[in-house]
Amino acid sequence: MKEILKSLADVVFPPRCMACGSVFDEPEDRPFCPACESRIRYITSPLCPRCGIPLSGEEGTDHFCGECLRDPPPFSAARAVARYEGVLLDAIHAFKYRGRITDGAILGRMMARCGYPGFDISAFTLIVPVPLHRRRLRERGFNQAVILAGEIAGRFGLPLDVRSLRRRIYTEPQVGLGKGHRTANVRGAFGVVDGGRIEGQRIVLVDDVYTTGSTVRECAEILMKSKAAEVAVLTLARAV
Repeated sequence: MKEILKSLADVVFPPRCMACGSVFDEPEDRPFCPACESRIRYITSPLCPRCGIPLSGEEGTDHFCGECLRDPPPFSAARAVARYEGVLLDAIHAFKYRGRITDGAILGRMMARCGYPGFDISAFTLIVPVPLHRRRLRERGFNQAVILAGEIAGRFGLPLDVRSLRRRIYTEPQVGLGKGHRTANVRGAFGVVDGGRIEGQRIVLVDDVYTTGSTVRECAEILMKSKAAEVAVLTLARAV
């Protein structure tokens, strides 16, 4: 019956590309038509195995970037589906700022099906989304990281924890801020309210975009201080 209802829905509301709006016959975890998807620059090796920043093809194999050598982040690894640009950037903005929650779920399934170099989601024990402050949650109506994380948790059969990590301080939006300002903006903004749920867990921390890494660094640091066994980061896009 579920398959029949889905088939009927596809006839009445056929899948459309998030970028160009064209109708296309693709699985439900494909947000873009083949033409638009071909414009996405997926992040593959060579990259930094710690922060996941893509390296130039001339550099050959994966190796640690200079920043991670100088100032190692508190997370074990970070990976992203693709570069934060073009059709993916537009799709994230439509989801995040225009409330296209259904599109967000499809983008989450895109994250769940994507392969990540040196990163096995099934090896972890808990999925934790980066939280919004309750004031911003009221303003937006939803937390985009929760929607993405929910799709990943469902795909891999992992528990989703939306309660233990909290944003305690309301901060100005990170958009448009430089790295130093971003770091200062989120310093002390997060806290763990249920350390017992975090202790000993291997956590995948999920967010929509990795820009400078300030937010996920702060979250990972507080989770590690709460005795998580490991924290790794997974985002839909990465600013490069």
